[in-house]
Amino acid sequence: MKCYNCGCRLSEKDFCTGCGVDVAHYKKVMFLSNQYYNEGLEKAQVRDLSGAIASLRQSLKLNKNNTNARNLLGLVYFEMGEPVAALTEWVISKSYQSEKNIAEDYIAKVQSNPSGLDDMNTSVKKYNQALSYCQQDSLDMATIQLRKVVQTNPKLIPARQLLALLYINEEEWTKAKKELDACKKIDNGNVMTNRYLKEVDSMLGFEESKNAGKRKVQETAIWSKSGNDIVIQPNNPRDLGNWNVFFNILIGLVIGLAIGWFLLAPIRVNKEQAGMDDELTSLREQLSVKTTAVDELTQEMSTLNTEKENLESKLEEYEGSTGLLEAHSNLMLAQLEYNKGASADKLKIAEYLDNVDLDFIEDVASEEYVALYESLKQSIGSSVATSFYDSGYEAYRNQDYETAIEKLGKAVDYDPNNAEALYALANAYRENEDYVQARKLYVQVIELFPDTEKAIKAQGYIAEIDAMGL
Repeated sequence: MKCYNCGCRLSEKDFCTGCGVDVAHYKKVMFLSNQYYNEGLEKAQVRDLSGAIASLRQSLKLNKNNTNARNLLGLVYFEMGEPVAALTEWVISKSYQSEKNIAEDYIAKVQSNPSGLDDMNTSVKKYNQALSYCQQDSLDMATIQLRKVVQTNPKLIPARQLLALLYINEEEWTKAKKELDACKKIDNGNVMTNRYLKEVDSMLGFEESKNAGKRKVQETAIWSKSGNDIVIQPNNPRDLGNWNVFFNILIGLVIGLAIGWFLLAPIRVNKEQAGMDDELTSLREQLSVKTTAVDELTQEMSTLNTEKENLESKLEEYEGSTGLLEAHSNLMLAQLEYNKGASADKLKIAEYLDNVDLDFIEDVASEEYVALYESLKQSIGSSVATSFYDSGYEAYRNQDYETAIEKLGKAVDYDPNNAEALYALANAYRENEDYVQARKLYVQVIELFPDTEKAIKAQGYIAEIDAMGL
């Protein structure tokens, strides 16, 4: 373990032998991070992937530079069928440790199989489409889509869980159990899977109990066959005495009826066959009509899609024209105000310039437009920057850091060489706990105004921010 301040290797003492900084709490944080990593590794080994993710995220909260935990988190995401999340963790890991990092091998292995990666990404898109179908109450379409998803990406647990939920909605308990068992093989610690599985098991147990009741009724009787007849006798027959004669007569009558039935069976079968043929012909006619209707609707949908694309294209053109007119209008109003000379309101000019879209300037505007915009901005820059600095610093003193950041940011934008505004803006971000942006601005202070008191103070603030490990 190395010191966060000077990089010296730490000993068993609670202070750094290189720079003398107190590292007692730092050691405890690093120890807890490693402990959560070990806990996540143990859970991953027994396929408790949900629990592993929770432990590894906690480890990274304590130490974002723990590349072992981040690499393992990427592996867990990949095992759960989420390649984008996995690649994100591995890329971040590589940025923290560029050399001797196994994440580089993981990324190369995934990139070596682009077709497999495309299939997994496509499956995620189809899963999102299935969610949309569910929200639209098109449950049949969602079921079909999810079946395709689990075929392409069988490890995508959310897709299997949603498919099981749809089966539960249709009371197809066996199919739901099959999907949930597959989820459990991938991640046996998933709370949602276990909750669904408990419900499905209880319903399957209820149906089995009903079937068991039917079997019990059947087991109380003996089923036998006599010629073409089925004879049912009690399983525990009692002495029937003179009733045997009655039963024999009854059996004779049953046999006679059965013989008569089978003699008439060919006529009955022919009538039923003729009825089935008529019904089949009717169904074929209905199917032909519906097929024709589907073709007409498909053609109509294609026509509507074409019209939609044309309308969207026109809308984009209109929006582009509106943006162009608005940009020219703002620049013209700024120029007209500037032409007033000494009575011109420079803050109003700045307001007009602020309303000009910067993307328009970079991508669409002509050279003359950009030149006029820069000329106006430069001509009012110093005085406007001073005005924004005064109002921004007043907000900073009143601890209204959001307003201070807005005003001081405009001051720096109009006068980048205003050291007071740049340093005050960095302080406002630091007080607002946006340490990343504050550090960037402190670096600019040091680069633009070296060997000044503000540069020295900026170096001190940078050291404090780095010590926080952010």
